[in-house]
Amino acid sequence: MRILVTGSSGPLGAAIVRQGLARGWAVTGLDIRAGATTTIEADVADADALARAAEGQDAVIHVAALHAPQVGRLPDADFHRVNVQATAALLRLAAEAGVGRMVYTSTTSLYGHSLVPSPGGLVWVDEQTPVRPRDIYDQTKQAAEDLCVQAGSAFPQGLAILRIARCFREPAPLRAAHRLHRGLSMVDAAAAHVHAAAGTVPGTFLISALTPFRRDEAVALATDAAGLIRTRLPRVAALFERRGWALPARLDRVYDAGSAATVLGFRPRFDFSRL
Repeated sequence: MRILVTGSSGPLGAAIVRQGLARGWAVTGLDIRAGATTTIEADVADADALARAAEGQDAVIHVAALHAPQVGRLPDADFHRVNVQATAALLRLAAEAGVGRMVYTSTTSLYGHSLVPSPGGLVWVDEQTPVRPRDIYDQTKQAAEDLCVQAGSAFPQGLAILRIARCFREPAPLRAAHRLHRGLSMVDAAAAHVHAAAGTVPGTFLISALTPFRRDEAVALATDAAGLIRTRLPRVAALFERRGWALPARLDRVYDAGSAATVLGFRPRFDFSRL
């Protein structure tokens, strides 16, 4: 299998390239920054470079983007150029090149204002949760998702949008707590892309570690998450206690990745107990 990965010098793109190579795939990495996992050093907004890179590929994984930490540091026009205009060009050029499968990297940040619970409440987040952007990053990622939906029929093997939960480096206690309800390992984030690229299932999927919580536990999680964990999930409580980590007192949201597991067929390997 031959795949193109944009954003291949970043942490996620590089992890995807490495996992693709481990499968025996022929992987082309494109990034504006040089790196061990980057084959073509070019701006993702360079249409000529994209056209050359897309030629002969079976699938494209589009990771490259400007991100939330760059909001306010770079002009809004740069976000539109990289996140929206470059995505539009890549979708068109990949379709023209006969690429069969497209995977687009999106973000749970898109839910934006919908992630804010009512006082004393909790938000149960899945693919049906309304997208309510907060800033130019969210707005341009939503615009790119819309472009992907419109272009989906141009790809014979389908187009998948992956809304990735937080997967950056954090202290171990925080990572463990987040993977109970809203986090993901970088290894699993990359594996979700590789899995999606190898498949044919279209659609939009929230990608996060599988939570042990249930929707009917929302009130308890919002008011006394630690108590619920000690009562119903003693193995989780014992692991946290053994490692000297505090259980989360209250939760404001839970990411439900059930659709990714049942429809896309992807189940993360790393949860709160495997960091």
